[in-house]
Amino acid sequence: METEWVNGFKIRCCIHGTTAVLSANREGLLSLARHLTALAQERPGSHIHYDQFNSLEADSNPLIVERID
Repeated sequence: METEWVNGFKIRCCIHGTTAVLSANREGLLSLARHLTALAQERPGSHIHYDQFNSLEADSNPLIVERID
């Protein structure tokens, strides 16, 4: 699956207690929307990994989004 990024995206995932908070600027939200749309077309079990080394801000927690049935 190919993921398309909008230039200038900023995305952060932080865990506060038991709550995951996903924060993004406009470009980040548009990028995530494109990724979720692409993931919805894949088969169950498909997933996308986000972390500070490939897409999230440096102080972020890793995030995995998975397609289920």
